This record gives sequence, structure tokens and C-alpha cells, in this order.
Amino acid sequence: MTDIWSYPPESQYTPGSTLTGFKVEATDGHIGKVDEATEDVGSSHIVVDTGPWIFGKHVLLPAGTILSINMNEEKIHVSRTKDQIKDAPEYDKNRHRGDSEYRDQIGRYYGSEHL
Repeated sequence: MTDIWSYPPESQYTPGSTLTGFKVEATDGHIGKVDEATEDVGSSHIVVDTGPWIFGKHVLLPAGTILSINMNEEKIHVSRTKDQIKDAPEYDKNRHRGDSEYRDQIGRYYGSEHL
């Protein structure tokens, strides 16, 4: 099993790349834009602002859910459906930043049972 918290090699992620503002596409359509991205060892992720799609909810997607990054089109494709993302635990940066319990919950949610 690949590490859910690391950018997979096939994603074509280049360390140091700025992903903020990139459009995010689920397997079945557009879900929002990247509000924040990290490349922290062991906890790399993107935070997606879903905008009006699900009423401005922010969701955290582990880097391991990223299928590909197109730097020219500023677009990220992820390996989850819109419903899987919509049903994910909501992200609250003030409450969840540095919260290992939340990180574990997200890891379980997006882990192999949802592949």
C-alpha cells in the first residue's frame, strides 16, 4: 500500500511547486480549488475549497489521493468521487491544525477501504 500522506511519483508533483489556486477534479467532475497545500514529510496534503458545490466546505485531501498534477492547466486530478469527498470529515484549520487524532481519522477515511 502506498503512503496516503505522500505525493505518489505518478502524480508528477515537483517539490516546491505552488498548488494554491489550482482546480481540483474528482473522478466524476470538478470539486473546487486548492486553498492550501503542504509537502510536510508524513503529512503532505491539499485543502480544497469546494465553493458553492457543497456550500463552501473545506476538505483535506491527503497527497496520496492525487492522481496527477498538470502544471500548465493548473489542474489536479484526485482518485476519489465527488460523493466520497463530500462525505469526508470537514476541515477546520483552527481546530484541526496539528491534531493527530483528526489526521488519523482522515487517513482511515481515505485509506484503502475507499480506493
